[in-house]
Amino acid sequence: MTEPVIAEQRGQPVTLKVEGYGQIQALSGERLNVALERGGVDILHRCGGVAKCTTCRVVFTAGEPDAMTLAEHDKLLEKGLLGEARLSCQIECAEGMALRPVQTEQNSGLERGKAIADVIQPDPQWTTRPGASTEG
Repeated sequence: MTEPVIAEQRGQPVTLKVEGYGQIQALSGERLNVALERGGVDILHRCGGVAKCTTCRVVFTAGEPDAMTLAEHDKLLEKGLLGEARLSCQIECAEGMALRPVQTEQNSGLERGKAIADVIQPDPQWTTRPGASTEG
């Protein structure tokens, strides 16, 4: 299982490819929805980034992390989205990520919710996403 970003790698500059927005700069280990918003992506987060609403969904075209929080897993399962999308509020940035935001202010007509915290909430407990390679 690919684990969350280890301490020695945290804070290293990484480049994310975001469909419709180009490349944005982030830091390894940074919360994905924070990096997207700072990079000019109008990603929704109606619940404030606590894995309750699924409006911050993204679809990976490359570099999808194997690690997934239990909160993300359970919410995607509940909504019938497990294996189809990921929640940007529950993902740490890493080099090689390429993704498409599913819901934005522009394409939905909705406004973002309250400000999001810099760290993943609720306190993450990690598991492996369905379909992840568990080898080496």
